[in-house]
Amino acid sequence: MAIITTSNFPKMLWPGLNAIYGKTYNEYATEYTDLFDSFSSKRAYEEDMGVSGFGLAAVKNQGDSITYDTASQAYLTRYKHLTYGLGFIITREAFEDDQYDVVGAKGARALASSIRQTKEVVGAGVYNTASTGTTKGGDGKNLLATDHPSFAGGAAQSNINTTAFCEAVLETAMIKISRFTDDRGLLIAAMANCIVVPPELEYEVNRTLKTEYRVGNFATGGQTVLGAGLNDINAVKMMGRLPGGIKINHYLTNSAAWFLRTNVKDGMKCFNRRADEFAMDNDFDTENGKYKATSRYSFGWSDWRGIYGSSST
Repeated sequence: MAIITTSNFPKMLWPGLNAIYGKTYNEYATEYTDLFDSFSSKRAYEEDMGVSGFGLAAVKNQGDSITYDTASQAYLTRYKHLTYGLGFIITREAFEDDQYDVVGAKGARALASSIRQTKEVVGAGVYNTASTGTTKGGDGKNLLATDHPSFAGGAAQSNINTTAFCEAVLETAMIKISRFTDDRGLLIAAMANCIVVPPELEYEVNRTLKTEYRVGNFATGGQTVLGAGLNDINAVKMMGRLPGGIKINHYLTNSAAWFLRTNVKDGMKCFNRRADEFAMDNDFDTENGKYKATSRYSFGWSDWRGIYGSSST
């Protein structure tokens, strides 16, 4: 068992120390909420059930009976909440002799940072392993796959791209999203809402999406410039195709990965079973002080149509 004693911080026992660093860095604001829709939970786990609807209507000839279709339960997704926790133990002597309040108050702040960033890493992990992870969706496939099956036996669908980000690739992805169908092959009004990228793509994505004209093109003001199409508009910007804008996530591990979250409901979901909880106590026999932090939650997805993204390899 790891116990913090006076030997762990010998300088904390002496006056005259000018600076203590390493436990009070600035942190990024909460980012996992850009990756998932958040819900509260009061159960050991949550389940989402898919429904296979109806197909297209059939021609009814004069005098013939109407054609009847059936609906059924489709894929089932379970969110099992896991508890995450971390703590530290400090001797009474180390606490009493600490002149700079490093192992007490500053240690508690460091613990809060650890528990908060754990949640960010766990959430981003769903994206980081979207095409390669061992966790499968209700359909038995990775979050990003080329062959998401149809419960009703229709054609398989893809929500994955293997090409580096650029304007043309982005537009192709948006078109493919608009072609998503339900389990019976009927078109759904799916569209991209926001794009999630790592810091390495932040500048390229901003150049692509926020200029009035296409990247590399500009209004010439009457000048003669080599090339064609110099006044082509930036279609994504002008048509308002990404109303949710650009989301930067610092916990994405692939510098080339990018993801489009769509307006499809019950896509990327997070369930909070227990909020971050902090506690401290003293051991009667040893007089050691104990600090701990715990949190309980789950991350995942129900409908893969909630996202379109690049390969995580």
